[in-house]
Amino acid sequence: MKHALRLGASAAALSAMTVLAACGGSGSSGGGGNSTIELAIASAVTGPKEEVATYAVAREQGFLKEEKLKVKTVNTDGSTAAVQAVASGNADITPSDAGAILAAREKGVPVVAVGGLVQNWPWRIATGPDSSIKSPADLKGKKIGVISLASGSGPYAKAFVEDAGLDPEKDVELLPVGVGSQALSALKDGKVDALALYTQAYTTLELSGEKFRYLKNGKHFDKIRSLTYAVREDTLKKNKDQIARFLRASYKGMLFSAANPEAAMRNGYSVFPGILSGKKADSRIKDDSQVLDTWVKTAVPAEGEPDSFTDWGAVSEAEWKETARYMKDAETITEDPDLDAVWDDSLLKEANDFDAAAVLSKAKKATK
Repeated sequence: MKHALRLGASAAALSAMTVLAACGGSGSSGGGGNSTIELAIASAVTGPKEEVATYAVAREQGFLKEEKLKVKTVNTDGSTAAVQAVASGNADITPSDAGAILAAREKGVPVVAVGGLVQNWPWRIATGPDSSIKSPADLKGKKIGVISLASGSGPYAKAFVEDAGLDPEKDVELLPVGVGSQALSALKDGKVDALALYTQAYTTLELSGEKFRYLKNGKHFDKIRSLTYAVREDTLKKNKDQIARFLRASYKGMLFSAANPEAAMRNGYSVFPGILSGKKADSRIKDDSQVLDTWVKTAVPAEGEPDSFTDWGAVSEAEWKETARYMKDAETITEDPDLDAVWDDSLLKEANDFDAAAVLSKAKKATK
């Protein structure tokens, strides 16, 4: 079941999380029986990304059924809004940008990160192939298109230009342009001079014949985490077993998707038929599978094959510190966070307790 929820991402809305967090949870049942979990998707548009790899595959391949879980989804307008949905009790868990989690926590919102997802930095700054912008310094005085002010692309764009020695408040202007054709039109029409999108979004456009020139990310972005699962503190205390089972099902889905992105994408069509936009699956499966695979590669180890992937959800202290440093530089947060309060990895041992060989065998046998 899917319903839509669009939540604002202004500073006032973020501050309001503190009040909303007192409103109570969304009602996941306790105990070890059948449970329903509300999942907030950190984007307004469903596509070949985390909602397919972690949720659609987990549902269609029976991983959620094995865990005695049902999942309802709610779309939000970016990571800040998704964290707000969790804080207000409109969702139980979300894979949202780590910066949005750190910012909420700094404002006193009782959310806690419980499992990593995207471990390879997915954001890039791109221009048109004939643009005069050839280096980060050339962005001075330019307009950069970000997905929305609730997305992680805003803090990234600010940090990128600051890393280039520019003032993100004076030297560039950030404009919300969305993703896909909307973002492309803004670039081609000259409304913006560059885009700040994630790799999967660029792959979608490149498959339609578009070309981009990418500006190189500096070392400033090494070891920074992006999408990370977050829940409310009280949800973690009351429904620890259900959250652990959800994480296990989602990581099984990730492993399956890494091994067979085409079969995973077909699962995505079954759960989210709107991805097809009225077209036949066979006419889209090749490109959509490639887009999904691009996203999956941001969420699995940069080296090795699926049969070697382990430690799903792990985030090291060094990675959290680098992420916090990046978010401070981007002025998403103002103080060093209390990582003991932000990060709880107590569920990961249970979340990793599954037969990876069985998942890979299932992926191998799935229709390609």
